Amino acid sequence: MMPIGDDNFSRRTVPLVAYALIVLNVLFFLVEMNGGDAFIMKWAFVPSRFLANPVGEFATLFTSMFMHAGWLHLGGNMLYLWIFGDNVEDRFGHARFVIFYLLCGLGATFAQLAFSLGSNIPNLGASGAIAGVLGAYILMFPQGRVRVLLGRGIVHMPALIVIGLWIALQLFSGIGSISNTADTGGVAYMAHIGGFVAGFVLTYLLGGNTASRRLSG
Repeated sequence: MMPIGDDNFSRRTVPLVAYALIVLNVLFFLVEMNGGDAFIMKWAFVPSRFLANPVGEFATLFTSMFMHAGWLHLGGNMLYLWIFGDNVEDRFGHARFVIFYLLCGLGATFAQLAFSLGSNIPNLGASGAIAGVLGAYILMFPQGRVRVLLGRGIVHMPALIVIGLWIALQLFSGIGSISNTADTGGVAYMAHIGGFVAGFVLTYLLGGNTASRRLSG
């Protein structure tokens, strides 16, 4: 089951920030590929290294958000940002969406850090920030419908089900990975969960849910 689009009939603005983030992620990934392992180790977020020198490693809190483990990792993240990010940006406005996106990414990173304090494994990817976008989308568009590629056909499903299944998978996978991700690497599920929770909370704090009710009522 793969989402391929959603309803954009209520969107009023061009999602300039979402498009810019997609471009930046692609460009940064190309630089990352060219730089190889040395580039990854320098600019990815490494929990043990950050705790030993938080000031010197501060930049990696942000650079790691634009790095990916491969084309599939990049493509999946950008697909979700393209589908869901434009609507969330429309409700927040461009400036607030930038702040929201970055804060969700930070929330995701610190959630993963809490479960991998001594890890030397590089953490990278936009997944946490995009998980925050999904959290906001559920609050802003609870009646939204998503076009999903299911088998050989395309069906319309409620966004609550599509995103709900996604976060349920993260929760179950995250619980099972807490004991080994810090030592062996793999998918940082706790970052996904942390980003989603951050997105949920920040939508309330930044007034996104209020704007949703006002526009839909």
